[in-house]
Amino acid sequence: MQKKLLGLAVAGALAAPGAALAQVEVYGFISVAVSNFKYSDGTAANTPSVSKWDVSSHGTNYGVRGRENIGGGLTAWFQIEQNAPMERSNNVAITPASRNSAVGFQGNWGNFFIGQWTTPWADLESLWSIGSVGGYSPSLSIIGRRETTGTSPNPNCINGHVSGAVGFTTTQPVCDPVEAGGGVGHAFWRRISQSIFYYSPVFAGAQVKLAYQTNDGKSTISSATSTVADPSMWSAAVQWSGMGGRARVGAAFDSHKDFSTIGETDTGFAIKGGYNFGIVDVGLAYESMTYKLAGGGDVDAEQYGIAIAIPIGQGAIRASYSEAKDMDRPTGALDDGAKEYTIGYDYRFSKRTTVGVGYAQIKNDPAAVFTWTGAPGNQSGTGLAPFPGSDPSAFFLSVIHRF
Repeated sequence: MQKKLLGLAVAGALAAPGAALAQVEVYGFISVAVSNFKYSDGTAANTPSVSKWDVSSHGTNYGVRGRENIGGGLTAWFQIEQNAPMERSNNVAITPASRNSAVGFQGNWGNFFIGQWTTPWADLESLWSIGSVGGYSPSLSIIGRRETTGTSPNPNCINGHVSGAVGFTTTQPVCDPVEAGGGVGHAFWRRISQSIFYYSPVFAGAQVKLAYQTNDGKSTISSATSTVADPSMWSAAVQWSGMGGRARVGAAFDSHKDFSTIGETDTGFAIKGGYNFGIVDVGLAYESMTYKLAGGGDVDAEQYGIAIAIPIGQGAIRASYSEAKDMDRPTGALDDGAKEYTIGYDYRFSKRTTVGVGYAQIKNDPAAVFTWTGAPGNQSGTGLAPFPGSDPSAFFLSVIHRF
């Protein structure tokens, strides 16, 4: 990625002639697609199918970051990154530092930083998700995101849907009740805020990553609007690459205290990786999460997927299949699983610019609402999630530019 360096004077340096200027890198990722998008009929009455054209943005972001050698083998660094929706309809506000943003120190002992960042669990996505064209991907729609787009933390829980909505019952867990009304994501897949991170050096291709989200949401008062709780979380992962970079694998474990149920801890396990055979690159993913119910009992979620990339010239044919199983509840399944299929071709004009074409579809079960980030409004024209049981699909042309 071509870097654009700006010489910025630190405020103190303005009053100190001869002081060195800090070097700051401006960077970004633009992903936009034009698509013929369709929602099929939903499960409930008055949720008919609709087909529409859309220009959407998928994870577009920009930011600034910098590094400074402070001596003794130490480097101080910072990064401030925010979203850039690139569309006005149903637009999300651009919030400074809403994405990976932190300050830290790095040396031969590893990398320590504090702020807001993707979890070690989420970092494993890059190991397997080679079957994606543009933003229509199983990564962060089914795999890596059992909690679907746009809801914090889990639309399969009461706080993600209106109680009594089709397919959703009051027996579902209330995930992260203390933080549900704010913060920046507290599900397994998300970046976490108010957090401390440590990445080890790479030894023989292996690296350990640890993250702890502090108990910033701790409450000692019980009332109509608050509950005594002490929520916090751990995320840990180890990943390895070898054989000249052809083989890669990683495993993660998350532990979320007082998220679904006060006094209980949700847990999750994931393993993801792949192997490049030369003529084809293959990625595999598996993950399992357990949410704790009040009064006892578990809600278990399980997802898996496979992805392939077949290089052709400066591009590749890319395809994937992923599946979310029905969530296993003590009260019985709600038929809320889904399957996703994607296939397409992308062509890399340069290290910075890629164009792709493809087709993607999610087959939602009657109570499921899976979709992609940046999808257009549903049958109502305003809601960003499909109605339960409605299947989103898209023929698309995507453009990605990195700077």
